[in-house]
Amino acid sequence: VVSQNLVTDNVTVVEGEMAIISCRVKNNDDSVIQLLNPNRQTIYFRDMRPLKDSRFQLVNFSDNELRVSLSNVSLSDEGRYVCQLYTDPPQEAYAEITVLIPPGNPIIEARDEVLSEGNETEMTCTAMSSKPAAIIRWMKGDKELPGKPKVELTYDKMYTVTSRLTFTVSKEDDGVPVACIVDHPAVKDFQAQKYLEVQYKPEVKIVVEFPQGLTREGENLELSCKFRGKPEPQRVNWLKVDDDVPSHAVITGADLYIENLNKSYNGTYRCVASNSIGEAYDDYTLYVYGTFSSTVTHFVFSSHSDSRAGEGAPRTVDHAVIGGVVAVVVFAMLCLLIVLGRYFARHKGTYFTHEAKGADDAADADTAIINAEGGHTNSDEKKEYYI
Repeated sequence: VVSQNLVTDNVTVVEGEMAIISCRVKNNDDSVIQLLNPNRQTIYFRDMRPLKDSRFQLVNFSDNELRVSLSNVSLSDEGRYVCQLYTDPPQEAYAEITVLIPPGNPIIEARDEVLSEGNETEMTCTAMSSKPAAIIRWMKGDKELPGKPKVELTYDKMYTVTSRLTFTVSKEDDGVPVACIVDHPAVKDFQAQKYLEVQYKPEVKIVVEFPQGLTREGENLELSCKFRGKPEPQRVNWLKVDDDVPSHAVITGADLYIENLNKSYNGTYRCVASNSIGEAYDDYTLYVYGTFSSTVTHFVFSSHSDSRAGEGAPRTVDHAVIGGVVAVVVFAMLCLLIVLGRYFARHKGTYFTHEAKGADDAADADTAIINAEGGHTNSDEKKEYYI
């Protein structure tokens, strides 16, 4: 009979560790407590051990509890243990022992040891002989990636899990760790990792060492070509697009030096770097200005593989042209003011009211008023026109 008076607990234990089984009686009437194994063999009868297995040891015995330890637990110890109280009929309670078996060290394998940017690669991670089956997660740097797991049950009732990861690499992945993390209730922080080695075509950028501001006639120009790639670029070339590099230009490694600039040197200068993965370049557009003009130049740098990797163009604003436009506008305004002044000066005169018409021909004031009201027949009519 399953009794509420007799209680016990289920036990989960890692293989090789110790399990504790406790049989407790709430209200004991001097009945005998005993512990049976899954084969219903008596392990302990009161405080006596009939079973000849020294791994079982008495921890505590009283009228209300029988507590027994089982050391060095193995998978064969798994099963249902019986706490029994000798009454009529006997009362029983059941304790399930579950044995956890941690997986072996995870094994991580990569299909490719050295990768090229843009290529797809595959990695596998295996966690062998565990119970229950392990869960495998993938991390590339601090980003989690999804894998495809496969679980196999072996002949000895163990589980082997293999996870497959497929992803595409970029140059930013060079030196980044890829970790295979195994989650299992028997272990913590169980992982293996590999570092990616990614080769990529060069990145190129032209830096103006001198001058720091404008490029004027008579000055010198020094350009430095900065680049990086994996493997390290072995060839770095300078050229001028659609023309030849000036004959007296000095090229030293990745640096280009031109003395005594003049406008005939205007054009686009290109630095090209290449390695076994590919080729890239950057452009610098030179525009030489005279001593009385200045520019504000914005250079656009970019990279591209093989045939076209970067282009740059100056955006210029000639302040001399702006000054000329402003001078023309000011001059036009001055001319307009002069013309208007002369016009008003020529049309300056005396204007009379309607009541004053004919006042010059009248003998007295009364006659002038009469002439204004009734018209002045003897005087010539005057008219004004405004255009």
